[in-house]
Amino acid sequence: MKKRIFTDFDGPIMDVSERYYQVYLYCLKKICLPEQIVKTLSKSEFWELKRSQVPEKDIANISGFTDDKQQVAFAHLRRATVHTDPYFTYDRLFENAIPALEKAQNEGYDLAVMTMRRRRELEPVLDQYNLRRFFKSDRIFCLDDDYVKTIDTQDKPKLMKIAQASLPEVDEQWMIGDTEADILAAQSYHIPAIAVLSGIRNQTQIEKYRPRTVLTNLTAAIDQILGY
Repeated sequence: MKKRIFTDFDGPIMDVSERYYQVYLYCLKKICLPEQIVKTLSKSEFWELKRSQVPEKDIANISGFTDDKQQVAFAHLRRATVHTDPYFTYDRLFENAIPALEKAQNEGYDLAVMTMRRRRELEPVLDQYNLRRFFKSDRIFCLDDDYVKTIDTQDKPKLMKIAQASLPEVDEQWMIGDTEADILAAQSYHIPAIAVLSGIRNQTQIEKYRPRTVLTNLTAAIDQILGY
């Protein structure tokens, strides 16, 4: 029986919370006017707002930017900065990720990674953590460096379409991810999706998209698939 697991990269495998928080701190500093008093959120406060999908302008308002122009500037700067090279260095591999992937691989699962990262953002990290041993080159689905992004809920199903057209057929497939884009990409091909809470959505937000189940992290998801 041939079996495959697709997994998202950021959220199940990589912890991106520090990158997002450092960008938040940078934007606060850049937008703040001389003598202006702002409220710097703690990392846990900020991350829960992100996971709850609180809009950027609202996060700016909570942080003390009551002026609409400042809120807009904050939101634009955040979007322009969060996926830039200096900040990717804050990402960290979840400790459980490699043991979980090893367990699935040892059980005979074909592993594929599917991410909204561009190739130049993904490949150095695959090398840094020796992750290519899990994902062969034709099992890596990411955005080309010159791809014009729309929104993740449209772009990720396109990656899944490419994957389903190019990969050998299997008897069983799963998708593990932390956002609605992962769930919708899986559902578009009737693939059961497991949502994990180690990423950028909380349980309330992710349950709106009706994944097969919601679990804590990659280990729990793979254990469920393997029947542990």
